[in-house]
Amino acid sequence: MNDLSFAGRRTSTRADRVVTQERHFRAGQAVIGVVGLGYVGLPLTLAAVQAGYRVIGFDVNADRVARLRDGESVLSHVAAGDVAHAVASGAFRPTDDMGELDRPDALIVCVPTPLDGAGQPDLSALRLAAENIARRLRPDQLVSFESTSYPGTMREVVMPLLEAGGLRADRDFFLAYSPEREDPGNRRFPTVSIPKLVAGLDNDARRVALALYGRIVRQTVPVPSIEVAEAAKLTENVFRTVNVALANELKTTFDAMGVDVWEVVRAAGTKPFGYMPFYPGPGVGGHCIPVDPIYLSWRAQSLGVATPLLDTAMAVNASMVRRVRDRLHAALAQRGAEGLFGKRVLVVGIAYKPDIDDVRASPGMRLMTALEDEGAACSYYDPFVPEIPDWHEHSGLAGRRSVAWSTHVLCQFDAAVLATDHGSIRYADLLNAVPLIVDTRNAMGQRGLRGTGVITA
Repeated sequence: MNDLSFAGRRTSTRADRVVTQERHFRAGQAVIGVVGLGYVGLPLTLAAVQAGYRVIGFDVNADRVARLRDGESVLSHVAAGDVAHAVASGAFRPTDDMGELDRPDALIVCVPTPLDGAGQPDLSALRLAAENIARRLRPDQLVSFESTSYPGTMREVVMPLLEAGGLRADRDFFLAYSPEREDPGNRRFPTVSIPKLVAGLDNDARRVALALYGRIVRQTVPVPSIEVAEAAKLTENVFRTVNVALANELKTTFDAMGVDVWEVVRAAGTKPFGYMPFYPGPGVGGHCIPVDPIYLSWRAQSLGVATPLLDTAMAVNASMVRRVRDRLHAALAQRGAEGLFGKRVLVVGIAYKPDIDDVRASPGMRLMTALEDEGAACSYYDPFVPEIPDWHEHSGLAGRRSVAWSTHVLCQFDAAVLATDHGSIRYADLLNAVPLIVDTRNAMGQRGLRGTGVITA
């Protein structure tokens, strides 16, 4: 790929170098490096290849790299054929060799920023990526980060790490931030169709980054500062957190009044202004809604600022697993059972959202743990998650496998909790085989499947 790289090609002034960079990016004549080939990095890689760039994909997971080299997809919602074509064409080369980080003309960092074991922001992957890049960073490279974090992360944490080798962001290389907006499995909004916020440490960096992303996505949105872009990303997901919490609280309130919250949301959703429908559930999952607000709350607390509304919203969402457990306990009691101990319970759907294999912060996982803490014997069914991966947040469930979907198997359970409404599930089978179904997604009601054994939670 060196024939496409303009590595080391420097002109007399930074202004001249900006123009050179812009021209090469707009013409697709640059080599792009994507660091982190997961839920954000892999779709972005394929979008960059489609735009005409050649991409070196970096990942510390050697097994993931090997699978991608073989043309496999590591994500259920990304077609293997797209990966195989990109690799076979030579436009995409995956590697775990961080010694090649100096080869691309632009590096786009898409590493995870989860929570640690204490529920605090975990920037270890972000720091590692920045340290690896710093060892190989060369003049005129563009380094753009997409990982979500609190305002100040790029300037206070990342930039000093990148500059540790002696190069300066305001003089020798370009530092940008363009927060990811991926929605895994959402076919209405693929990567290229989602407007891209683009910020730079200075105007030069923003210009270069806009040229890079402008070839990949249909619309770029210049943002005046990196801190505004960092805050905008958190704001998007705090908005969702608060509104999901409101929907969950209204569900509890309307249940006490004998009012169907799903019908309420459907009715209110017909208003074309001043309202946006959000739906209740067993809790929130994925990376964005359960994690991003904590980054903001943590940062605010470090500055002595309280966030009572946000804290309350997160508490409401976290309480929904307990509510579902209690609903199941009460429903069993009405049927003469003395508790959950010894009851066989099937959790249906443990991916955090429909029709993908992502189990990050999955409420279905938390439900399994909560029910087993009460003595229930839990199994799960999920057509997208044949085996629970070994992640720290649910390590006690790692290795368990999905049960088969058959009448013979379903009839063995005393109850089922419907946590994620995958489109391929045959819900009528569940209704006919399991005597008690706690439906947290209104999946049964949406399909007209009702009965005395179906309750909502």
